[in-house]
Amino acid sequence: MSKRQIINFDELKFEPFDNYGKIIPGMSWHKISYRKDNGGQGTYVLKMEPGAKSLPHEHTGFEEFLMLRGELTDSDGKIFKMGDFVSFEPGSTHSSYSEDGCLILVFMRGINKPL
Repeated sequence: MSKRQIINFDELKFEPFDNYGKIIPGMSWHKISYRKDNGGQGTYVLKMEPGAKSLPHEHTGFEEFLMLRGELTDSDGKIFKMGDFVSFEPGSTHSSYSEDGCLILVFMRGINKPL
């Protein structure tokens, strides 16, 4: 069982989110299987502090996520809440922010391209 990994969301160690080549204020992540050098494939947990905003970006592959805690507001005003599973298709664009902070389990199928 040496290749098994067990994740407890309450005990994660987060690092500053720097997937776009620079640190995004208020965002941090815990990489589970995500690797940028693997074409941006894998899974990570994203934590957004209150008031954090993502950069506007385009999805080059599918990006899917499960809202674990809190709420996330998308650029069109849609609010994602705990328990929502969201899927963005390749070619879609958006940005989002969290007024009160949130925790998200993200499944990436390609590196996002900043706009």
